[in-house]
Amino acid sequence: MNPLNVGLLGFGTVGSGVWKVLNRNQNEISRRAGREIRITHVAARAEDGSFARAQEQCRSAVIVDDAMKIVRDPQIRIVCELIGGTTIARTLVLEAIAQGKHVVTANKALLAIHGTEIFAAAHEKGVMVAFEAAVAGGIPIIKALREGLTANRIEWIAGIINGTSNFILSTMRETGASFADVLREAQARGYAEADPTFDIEGIDAAHKLTIMAAIAFGIPMQFDKAFAEGIAKLSSDDIRYAEELGYRIKLLGMTRHVAGKGIELRVHPTLIPAKSLMANVEGAMNAVLVKGDAVGPTLYYGAGAGSEPTASSVIADLVDVTRMHTTDPENRVPHLAFQADKLSDTPVVPMAEIQSGYYLRLRVLDRPGVLAEITHILADQKISIEAFLQKEAASGETEVNIIILTHRAIEKNIYQALAKIEALETVKGKVTLLRMEDLQ
Repeated sequence: MNPLNVGLLGFGTVGSGVWKVLNRNQNEISRRAGREIRITHVAARAEDGSFARAQEQCRSAVIVDDAMKIVRDPQIRIVCELIGGTTIARTLVLEAIAQGKHVVTANKALLAIHGTEIFAAAHEKGVMVAFEAAVAGGIPIIKALREGLTANRIEWIAGIINGTSNFILSTMRETGASFADVLREAQARGYAEADPTFDIEGIDAAHKLTIMAAIAFGIPMQFDKAFAEGIAKLSSDDIRYAEELGYRIKLLGMTRHVAGKGIELRVHPTLIPAKSLMANVEGAMNAVLVKGDAVGPTLYYGAGAGSEPTASSVIADLVDVTRMHTTDPENRVPHLAFQADKLSDTPVVPMAEIQSGYYLRLRVLDRPGVLAEITHILADQKISIEAFLQKEAASGETEVNIIILTHRAIEKNIYQALAKIEALETVKGKVTLLRMEDLQ
């Protein structure tokens, strides 16, 4: 068969990796796809240096600075969008679909915010949208959810899906260093951006979780309803206390179907058992744990970012689209994560209604009766204690840290209890709250 022509939009870290891997492994990729996949055009920008890099590396492709020219080129069958962002990328993707072209994208923010619109347009036009690289880099989690686990009713998904945050938390635990110090190290190593907000505030993870929840539960992309709490306020004390109690803290994305309530959609620092496989995912690595009703728990682990790991997923999508493109257009199943015209109206559960275990750290006066007051308030809100840890006061100090782990409770009850606890004369300052999951 003739080669299938691809237009590559963006020649940054991922775009250059796609070019490199596709050319290095061209024979094997062509064998698996059934025909050659050829990048014939590349869109890049002069101002960030990518245009010059593309000219140097992509000698067999046409290099342009106007991505729309590629999108509207009738010889291009697949548009590979690796620009990022939610403005220009949205315009280009929707135009590509309108032109009848298939789309491969690694853009998690675009899909989390505009995915429902994009998939509806693709469904209407009868083209495919593939996005394996949008979640967890080189880990094939989208394919696992869409295909490998298709017989299962997904019960929940828990993911360490931001490598920057995982590197920071792992290093804080290993070294005892502060968040600020480790963030600077992460930036020096290239794990964190100069502006790390999306990573450390849980926004990047919430984008990815939104996509996985939509695939798993057949709901629209609803990033605006996802709860995101980051790691910037975590102290090395909390990481150490969690370790003493048999837990480790990870920035966890959690989505769960709760019968009679809806879908939980939340990202936050979470205590998980130190002996669990997820707790031992260290450095910048990612992992996703999926619980299906038939298969039980399945774990997917690997590099969540980087040039070639992400390129691996992009090219896997190109192969999938190429295979589908060569079949009978009248009978093929659209390469979509869910049917855009058959989305569930299952609601997203408000955070006040979710249930979790809780880690509470309190600074209290070191005198008799304090714990009794606190446990009485918790009991009134139907919150039971699983474990308790009191640290000795330093010489000359009159205040101590108390750490309480609770059994599963409704979040609104926790906050009602904390309001009363913080009002006690014996409790000093705000209570630190972290959530806990046993991942069972």
